[in-house]
Amino acid sequence: MKIEHLDAVMLKRGFIGAYSSLEKNKEEVNALNVFPVPDGDTGTNMALTMNSAVKEIRNGEELSIDEILSRVAKGSLMGARGNSGVILSQLLRGFTKKLTGINRINVKELAHAFKEGSDMAYKAVMKPTEGTILTVGRGCAEKAMELSRKETDVVEFFRAVIEHGNHVLDKTPDMLPVLKDAGVVDAGGKGLIVILEGALKAVLGEEEVELEVITQTAGKELHQLDHDIEFGYCTEFIVNNAEGDPEALKAEIESFGDSMLVVDGDGIIKVHIHTNHPGEVLEKALKLGELVDIKIDNMRYQHHENYSSKELQKYGIVAISVGDGIAKIFEDFRVDRIISGGQTMNPSTEDILKAVDSIDAENIIILPNNKNIILAATQAKELSEKNIEVLMTKSIQQGISAMVAFDESQELQENIECMTEAFESIKVGEVTFSVKDTVIDGRVIAKDDIMGIASKKIECVGQGVPEVTEELLESLVDEDSEIVTLFYGEDVGEDEAESLRQLLEKKYPEIDIEMIPGGQPLYYYLISVE
Repeated sequence: MKIEHLDAVMLKRGFIGAYSSLEKNKEEVNALNVFPVPDGDTGTNMALTMNSAVKEIRNGEELSIDEILSRVAKGSLMGARGNSGVILSQLLRGFTKKLTGINRINVKELAHAFKEGSDMAYKAVMKPTEGTILTVGRGCAEKAMELSRKETDVVEFFRAVIEHGNHVLDKTPDMLPVLKDAGVVDAGGKGLIVILEGALKAVLGEEEVELEVITQTAGKELHQLDHDIEFGYCTEFIVNNAEGDPEALKAEIESFGDSMLVVDGDGIIKVHIHTNHPGEVLEKALKLGELVDIKIDNMRYQHHENYSSKELQKYGIVAISVGDGIAKIFEDFRVDRIISGGQTMNPSTEDILKAVDSIDAENIIILPNNKNIILAATQAKELSEKNIEVLMTKSIQQGISAMVAFDESQELQENIECMTEAFESIKVGEVTFSVKDTVIDGRVIAKDDIMGIASKKIECVGQGVPEVTEELLESLVDEDSEIVTLFYGEDVGEDEAESLRQLLEKKYPEIDIEMIPGGQPLYYYLISVE
């Protein structure tokens, strides 16, 4: 079957086929992620981005080529998730831009569209890395331009581009040693080939095109309405000259609210709790000693003042979070909008834009808190007309450290500098499990092994969570370390966390050990050392 031009119907089928192919094969793409962590989601992010790109053209209407291109470009841009999704959205954005205004698309025009897509994707990344989806996209574009000088059949053109793209994909392990060590090709590059293969099959009618749209929402904002604040008073105080059992106090007051922290040491007990009955909490604490530094804030009133006032706030903060405990910590720091997402499902550019648009503030600071969300946050900044700064926080721990340093009385650039200095000064680690057998940096890792990770490197592997956590801390703690904070996940019991805290306090008597319920999925512990 020879095709010399693509019309609107073929173009529409091609885009939908590209998405359908990726949706069917996303787990195969996910499995290529180098790190065997349970949140390897390249295929998922690319599929969700493609879904957003095509959902507006799957409505049964007869659309022109320009209408299809416009909807695909906007949909992919707004729905982009994760680094792979953002890069894919830029590939599609350049591709569609070059074809706009053309009624019947031929090989030469397709070739220039491939090149424009590749160029735009490279420009979107501050430090492009070869051996990734960028390399595969450029390889496809170069082959397309070469073919355009002699080929007129769209079908043969696509087959040759895909064949060359697979050849480039097979070479990605030679460009990135980490791929070679793991015995895989680049996941994003594989996703791009799957997209092209699906598009060609759909145009040729070799594969049925599903008309249903799978709708998934990765990001959602938490605690935005007054009635979402179950316990209205943020209550903090210190029990001085404390005599009594802090654990007994914890047991007495835990039924009065949530977000409770009770930390003891050197004859004092620090207490934090969200409650509707601060007076009763203080009565309980009085039995142990005198109370000082009492602070009670009405969060419902503050919430109403923040979001109902027509006057602009000086600052608005958007943070990506994961886990109820982590979200509550960001709430305590007066973060305006919390988007649930993080490790397990990256929020889209549109999710972040919606959060930004809902804040009336002179300056808005976005904390991505995940390296895979920074590009989407940056893209949201570029699409918004508001004054936005994106802090390059790559972990929840860095985000919390940045908020500790935030000072509303400072000017924007002073805040950005202080917050950046704060989060860059801490060491972070995480404890999770392996989802597959693999080899990384010469280390053999089996499925379900417990891994301790720091600075993008697997520091230790073992069978027990406490043992691996303790070993990981040995690589993070040095003579200058003063505070170690461990946020324990939803799969760690309070007793287990407390037992580990006691062990670490004996091992590091000069260091303040804080154990906080984070409630995050998949990661047993998120660790911060300062």
